[in-house]
Amino acid sequence: MNANDEPLLSIENVNVHFKSSKLMGLGGSETVHAVDDVSLSIPENDVVVLVGESGCGKTTLGKTAVALQRPTGGTVKYRGQNVWEAKRSADSLNPFANRSDEIPFKEIRRSLQIIHQDPGSSLNSNYTVESTLEDPLKRWQSDLSKEDRQARIHGMLDRVGMTPAEDYANRYPHQLSGGEQQRVALVRALLMNPDLILADESISALDVSLRVEMMDLMLELQDLFNTSYLFISHNLSNAKYIASKADGRIGIMYLGELVEIGPVDQIIEDPQHPYTQVLKWATPDLLSKNVEEPPLRSLDVPDPANPPSGCRFHNRCPEAREVCAKKHPEMRETGSERRAACFRAEDDHEYWDSEPLGEGSERDQATEADSVAD
Repeated sequence: MNANDEPLLSIENVNVHFKSSKLMGLGGSETVHAVDDVSLSIPENDVVVLVGESGCGKTTLGKTAVALQRPTGGTVKYRGQNVWEAKRSADSLNPFANRSDEIPFKEIRRSLQIIHQDPGSSLNSNYTVESTLEDPLKRWQSDLSKEDRQARIHGMLDRVGMTPAEDYANRYPHQLSGGEQQRVALVRALLMNPDLILADESISALDVSLRVEMMDLMLELQDLFNTSYLFISHNLSNAKYIASKADGRIGIMYLGELVEIGPVDQIIEDPQHPYTQVLKWATPDLLSKNVEEPPLRSLDVPDPANPPSGCRFHNRCPEAREVCAKKHPEMRETGSERRAACFRAEDDHEYWDSEPLGEGSERDQATEADSVAD
């Protein structure tokens, strides 16, 4: 993206914190840091895949990006327009609250769509496929006749391989396979002519044999509709496939933070953050050799309501040193279009003169050697 171009979507220092009652309601409530100080820009016709273990905040960040979750801090902008300022204007009873240069919130909501992980639960069981797909057309293209809507729907069903379209259009969700339900959900999102689609684990419920087929279809339709995708995945192998074919980026999330993001080859072949190395280790087909020991000091994931001081990964990281427990690493440029939040990416950082944390240094050093070899 040209430095002077306005990104399609920009997330700036976003926080999303939730209040959660403690066990049995005793002791009041605690704050869960679902997303902490994350910044991310998505240009036109781009693909970004967010990867991380369950509970890392990737879905919350995705929903915040498409205006389904209000952030507790920071800003989300669509084409330079603050999303929640537009929402406040839309909710205002003051006719002068809407500026002439402001993008209406309803236009933002149309432009930012989502495909859920479980398509069956997102489709109304009482509606046929055609009835489900008619809704966005009736709302956003009210000038279309019933015949025009039907022709558009049947054309899209043909495009995603659901033929004969006339037959599939009259089916109910329970009469479709999981892959067919996901295709209907994809068509529904695309009929809104969106600028960005959040695909939240949209292929994880499919059989392995159908995943590649679905990923290929989504990228094929991206070229046709000129839309951007924000994929959510826990599988680094799927992330590599999607981002590689689209010349996109992979972002790594850990405990509410974006800890590394960059082009596929840099993230996969030369990970700068130790947690990215963990995800690579957990994906056998991405390892160049068998590594028996995980590159971790601890398997226990910290409590997001009480995240560790300093680097949030330091209590699990085999490369952690004393400075990692005291200071928080900021995201910095570590390569062409790549950023990482790790002191090890800085050759002259005080990290290198700091004492190692914890015990088991021999095993940690061996693991580090294996990681470097990979």
